[in-house]
Amino acid sequence: MTGPDPSIDHATEDLWVFGYGSLIWRPGFEYAERIPAHIVGMRRSLCIYSFDHRGTPERPGLVLGLDFGGACRGIAYRVTASKRPATLTYLREREQTTAVYREMVRSIWLAGNPERRVDALCYVVDRGHPQYAAGLTHDKQLHIVRQAHGRSGHNRDYVLETAKALEALNIVDHELQVLADRLRGTQDAHPAPT
Repeated sequence: MTGPDPSIDHATEDLWVFGYGSLIWRPGFEYAERIPAHIVGMRRSLCIYSFDHRGTPERPGLVLGLDFGGACRGIAYRVTASKRPATLTYLREREQTTAVYREMVRSIWLAGNPERRVDALCYVVDRGHPQYAAGLTHDKQLHIVRQAHGRSGHNRDYVLETAKALEALNIVDHELQVLADRLRGTQDAHPAPT
């Protein structure tokens, strides 16, 4: 199990948090700024079995993780220093229930002219964790997402809400969009990636 980076807890300045999945449409914490951003060297991936929020141990769901390779567009949240401890507590209760995510500080680029680089808290999938679900076919993902439900609701809703939020931000995630289209029954709108 990988624990929190101690530097995160001992810092006293504002905290930047990078959201790439449900944090985009349901952050759940108070923030001072919300800015489109991107990270290089990591990609959004439906690569985590969810045994809690969007599934159960008997019928796991699938949720997003930041995995290595590629690039990812999302949202950066600036949390004031006074809200930092409460935000970290909230995020750890939400994201670290099974320690499938590694809490890491990584450079991200904030949208703007010119772009600005900041260090942000990111939740990166632990590839050695038993919940790591890389390499699933689109059909297998669809099967899992259609049937899973956890304490935060239906897995299908998680995928559809994330796809909708990305669309609203003009963020193209072809694989997630194909899955969302298939869940809605409009799979011919976007051909499956090869």
